[in-house]
Amino acid sequence: MIGTIRRHSKWLWWVIAALTIISFIGWNIAPVSRNGGVGGGGGYGTLYGQKVTAQDYASARNEFYLFYWFHNNEWPDSTVKNQDMDEQIYLRLMLTKKAAALGVSVSDEAAAAAADEMLRSLGRNGQSIPIDTFVSKVLQPKGLTAEDFERFARDDVVIQQLIQTMGLTGSLVTPQEAAAAYQREHQEVSAQIVFFPASNFVSQVAITPAVISQFYSNNMAYYRLPDRVRINYVEFNLTNYLAQAESELAKSNLNAMVDADYKYFGPDYFPDAKTPEAAKSKFRDAEIHKRALADARAQANEFATAVFNVTPAQSDNLATVAKQKGLTVQLTPPFSSAYGPDSSPALQVLIKSAFALTPDDPLAGPIHGASSDFVIALNKQLPSEIPPLDQIRDRVMQDYRTMQATVIAQRAGTNFAPALAGQLMSGHNFAAACIAAGLQPESLPAFSLATRDLPELGDHVELSQFLRLVASIPAGHASPFMETEDGGFIVYVQSRTPVNQAAVSTDLPQFTASLRRARENEAFNEWVQTEAGRELRNTPVYKQQAATGTK
Repeated sequence: MIGTIRRHSKWLWWVIAALTIISFIGWNIAPVSRNGGVGGGGGYGTLYGQKVTAQDYASARNEFYLFYWFHNNEWPDSTVKNQDMDEQIYLRLMLTKKAAALGVSVSDEAAAAAADEMLRSLGRNGQSIPIDTFVSKVLQPKGLTAEDFERFARDDVVIQQLIQTMGLTGSLVTPQEAAAAYQREHQEVSAQIVFFPASNFVSQVAITPAVISQFYSNNMAYYRLPDRVRINYVEFNLTNYLAQAESELAKSNLNAMVDADYKYFGPDYFPDAKTPEAAKSKFRDAEIHKRALADARAQANEFATAVFNVTPAQSDNLATVAKQKGLTVQLTPPFSSAYGPDSSPALQVLIKSAFALTPDDPLAGPIHGASSDFVIALNKQLPSEIPPLDQIRDRVMQDYRTMQATVIAQRAGTNFAPALAGQLMSGHNFAAACIAAGLQPESLPAFSLATRDLPELGDHVELSQFLRLVASIPAGHASPFMETEDGGFIVYVQSRTPVNQAAVSTDLPQFTASLRRARENEAFNEWVQTEAGRELRNTPVYKQQAATGTK
């Protein structure tokens, strides 16, 4: 198929873009254990009555990597947690297997056209970048192949057809329904709000040793620490090799490489580069970084080989060889499989390998990160435990104080709501009623249900939750007291201003198309929720959820 890519010009990039909608939906399946990975112990599970093979999982993983790269221009290793990645891999695997079961397929021409447009999106002036350039500069450094790309392009077209089929009912939107929806979503709302934050009620919380002891006893399970691990590691960061890489490249063909990159990818590859010179400077930096990373990995490989050549295999071998080579060994604090080391985001890449270590197999590496390679050794395994109160007293006291302040705040809001309703019915002003009760009302800037940012809400309430509430409140009325994690709030809708009809006429066609797409995606997502809840029960992702009691 790759050989036919350049013969196709139909715009199919939407195949990829549409999947953004379903890429990170929640489907109530817990993350897979990182201790040994998805293949540890129970294999890879089954989907639609068929065993998921290691090759199935590897192919879906490679496709997810490509999906993420095309959307974010980076690989997911350092930005997506392992459990999230496992969820998405199994979700993609489920969709491709469902499509196959339904007989959904695409021609070589359609798949090639999709691949061509992906490459075209990376080029300039409507020209595709050469497939061999894409393979050598993007795929091969990550261990991916042209075949992975071909399968990814084909499966995305297949999944898009599945989206259209399962979301078909959502496309049935009449012009009248679209016009009413546009008015409802874009009419301007004037509103006021009063918050009941727990922080305002902390001073009312009484704390005694007996109360804290009882609170700790009642919530000991909450304070249980999970299985944790500490590891020693040697890091090979590319920044330590930049000067060497620049010097080596300067002796060869660095300028020619930069000119070639600029020609293939164009000045728009770096949006913040305003001039050709600035773009070339960034391409130059990219080539140097790539060479530095290669040098770092070569050193990591050499070091790892030396460590693994020492017998018998034991954790101390890492420090022994590191001392011989003048390298620094670092130690992580204890960390769990759910959160990883807190000391550096770059260390998140070590989680899966760290929890696979055992006293009999205490070494691993090199482990590839976005900008570093690591060789690691087991330092200590820490089993799950509940720390005694004396060790965590300050944390327990803070938790108790926050919980009680939240209860007091919510009680105050619940008591104020009916009194406010009575005053509004009597013709009193919302702000005046709040001030009389010792509260601080706030006027919100004009907004609509289509508003995507309302900073005045702060961290008190999610915007989507707030807008859903406002949609149900008639002008001149206040909401009931709405509880939140840090207390709660009451919102008062002063007025709604209808949308100008000229704006409706201008925007309605595009809005109608967007509404239909949104409804299609809603219908598809509902189907995915149901399908995943049933089919993913026989995969490690779901089994881990059941084992932890979070299902």
